[in-house]
Amino acid sequence: MPTRALNSNGLFWPLLTSFFGAKKVGNRHKGNELKEISISRAERLLNLVEEFRSHRRPVSGSDLAETLNVSIRTLYRDIASLRALGASIEGEPGVGYILRSGFLLPPIMFTVEEVDALVLGSLWVADKADKPMAEAARKAMARLTAVLPVELTDRVEAKYLEVMPSGHARQESVDISAIRQAIHLERKLSIGYADAAGKPSERVIWPFFISYMDGGRLISAWCELRDDIRHFRTDRMVSLSELPTRYPRRRHDLIKLWRELESSEVPRK
Repeated sequence: MPTRALNSNGLFWPLLTSFFGAKKVGNRHKGNELKEISISRAERLLNLVEEFRSHRRPVSGSDLAETLNVSIRTLYRDIASLRALGASIEGEPGVGYILRSGFLLPPIMFTVEEVDALVLGSLWVADKADKPMAEAARKAMARLTAVLPVELTDRVEAKYLEVMPSGHARQESVDISAIRQAIHLERKLSIGYADAAGKPSERVIWPFFISYMDGGRLISAWCELRDDIRHFRTDRMVSLSELPTRYPRRRHDLIKLWRELESSEVPRK
């Protein structure tokens, strides 16, 4: 099956046709600047892309070459090859290099174990997450399956992986996607909440984390009423509305504080 990938402009271009289907990949064709490329080089280019993606800042050619166990000359040739394939790699020798977003790898580069992991993950999300995220997982898996090579498509369609229902899913009356959006925007939420005894209260919270578990979701948030971090079960939320106010602390700071408190033995208020 021909392998296709999308460049940053959304156009299809031939990319190392059948990386893992033959010992040699393609011959030079009219309009195609790809020369004959061996499997070892194809894997090397993939490793280079993955190494770029592990760095958020420019990384020197010498560091890349050392990590990938190649000569600096080979590294420069591989960078040139990726650029010819549409990768937006900025930088130059002596300065450092960075791969900008928009360069997509073809699905054929997934191993069978990676495909199994994606299938199992999407099944778990489809079964355990809220409805919008569950539907997104199903659509994402369908989109991936549509472009997988036949040998991997057959593996997905074999359906030999399963996530068993927990049997005690709690009913929720609030929109979890609204909570995710509030976390993303760092916005306060006003919620109506009932404790374990059913006693209602009104809270203003700064949500910063969602834990997905069998049967329910748990929101970690700063509670203005308690002036401390609290955890809220979504099935005990009776109302929810987003406030126009951003919470005064950054989400990552709240997550850091939360993890420190969870790992300490300091009594909570």
